[in-house]
Amino acid sequence: MQPKSLRLLGLAMVAASGLWATNASAACNDGRNRNVTVVNRTAVTVRELYGSRVTTSSWEEDVLGSRVLPSGQSINVNWDDNSCECLFDFKAVLTNGNEIVARRVNVCAVSNWVIQ
Repeated sequence: MQPKSLRLLGLAMVAASGLWATNASAACNDGRNRNVTVVNRTAVTVRELYGSRVTTSSWEEDVLGSRVLPSGQSINVNWDDNSCECLFDFKAVLTNGNEIVARRVNVCAVSNWVIQ
């Protein structure tokens, strides 16, 4: 096991790089898979993608960052934020301004979230 200071440094580096939600180095040690493939089945590009534990009251950072998710495309996201929680709320913001929200998605049990 790493000393606490090295783990915190590693988490700070991941957070600073903007790769928190897609980087496996910040991981819960319960052995559960929190990878979810997000599929855009709308006719519009997704410009922002958020996932937050249901126990939080605000959306976390946009996991797409400067990227977008075009219609018909998919992206794999590791929602493991080291909290060991499985229930997340998802929000996709489309380029036309519409928002699609899914509540209480069990990222430990599902492998896909299809935005429609």
